[in-house]
Amino acid sequence: MTAAVWPTLGHRFLGDSPVWYKKTILLFLVVNPIVWLFAGGQVCAWLILGEFIFTLAMALEAFPLQPGGLLLIEALVLGLATPENLYREVLNNFPVLLLLIFMVTAIHFLRDLLMVVFCKILTATRSQAMLALAFTTSAAFLSAFLDALTVTAVIITVATGFHGLIKHARHSDTISDTDFQQFRDFLCGLMMHSAVGTALGGVFTLIGEPQNLLIGEQMGWDFMEFLTQMAPVSLPVFVLGLSTCLLLERSGRFGYGITMPETVKTCLHSVSLGDLTSSRDTDKLTLSIQALSAVLLITALALHVAEIGLIGLMIIILTTSLNGNNREEQLAEAFRDGMPFTALLVVFFGIVAMLHEQHLFSPLIAWVHSLPEELQTSMMFAANGILSSISDNVFVATIYIEETRAAFDNGLLTREMFEKLAIAINAGTNLPSVATPNGQAAFLFLLTSPLAPLIGLSYSRMVWMALPYTIVLTVSGLACTTWLLT
Repeated sequence: MTAAVWPTLGHRFLGDSPVWYKKTILLFLVVNPIVWLFAGGQVCAWLILGEFIFTLAMALEAFPLQPGGLLLIEALVLGLATPENLYREVLNNFPVLLLLIFMVTAIHFLRDLLMVVFCKILTATRSQAMLALAFTTSAAFLSAFLDALTVTAVIITVATGFHGLIKHARHSDTISDTDFQQFRDFLCGLMMHSAVGTALGGVFTLIGEPQNLLIGEQMGWDFMEFLTQMAPVSLPVFVLGLSTCLLLERSGRFGYGITMPETVKTCLHSVSLGDLTSSRDTDKLTLSIQALSAVLLITALALHVAEIGLIGLMIIILTTSLNGNNREEQLAEAFRDGMPFTALLVVFFGIVAMLHEQHLFSPLIAWVHSLPEELQTSMMFAANGILSSISDNVFVATIYIEETRAAFDNGLLTREMFEKLAIAINAGTNLPSVATPNGQAAFLFLLTSPLAPLIGLSYSRMVWMALPYTIVLTVSGLACTTWLLT
């Protein structure tokens, strides 16, 4: 009996993942306690961080929740983090979880309207470069006044709908396999432009990213003052980011420049407002309700009348009530998309708690503050950028702004220098973090979304396609913080 159990457990472990992947995760779980025993907690914590990044990189082989969760459980058992600190980290990021639970679901109930609007944009824009620029600019503008995760959820919803339409047309022999693959590559490029756009816009304003609000509170900056303080960095970087978008589309490098096949464009033409609403008045009413809900959503988010997740819950209640979606299974289907990533994010917060508890970043912070003032601004940007590309940028910003605030309170910094370092922290955590999906929740959400495997967007492909943006945003951000703030 016992001999038969272990092979069965081995087969079930991590489901249908490749055997090599299962063995790798088991190896991690065996090696970590040995490293902890002989090399200490900090070395083991760095090792677990690297292993967790590996599970994210292999997101197409297995959803990172299970292997990453096993690593977190082991870290808790080894005492590298405590359940109390994990809970505190989750509590600090509770608004982000609310956003994922309710706002992503709310976008699901606006998908018909979004499909019509974006279909018109796709079919009306003739130039591929202008189309990419339009998506990047739109994502940046929305992220400056709304939230990067919300904007990413909108774009994912639209892209998933497009993919479903063209996949159906492919099965009905309307679209060839070659055109379908070309459309997938086109969609992949468009998604990456949009994702980078959320980072370009997120650095501008107080509400663009969660860490912006935290930094603004520490500095006492209101909306307009935050915008003014960040402008010497955010404006030049924004212009260079859009220029990079155009250059990539013109050159066709790094997986960009793929055009939408004419057969696909013809198919999308059929999903126009007239085609969708000509059959029944009910469809017109559905779109009208969704349009009014979208206006209410944008207004409520721009005015920040409540936490973003609670605004999403309001939109869910309004749209489902007025459109007759009152069955539990209809609601359950909408909530399904966001919940796996919500659970993964809690695991991610556990890894962040481990980094915090083991003080892995403390030596780097102390080193930056020990430098001469003329070097601190650029080094602060660089240190934040490096750490934000491998860890959560909200966590990195929290640690750095709190340490910098303490230095200011102790009389080690002037107010002017404190403001320069705050700008460098904000820019450093927002811009270089596009390098990997680890840095920004919006990028991680895209990587682990159901859309990613449909368009072949893996961790390595995302890093490769983000590389030119990473270089431009990092170099330009560093130059601005070094020269324009001195």
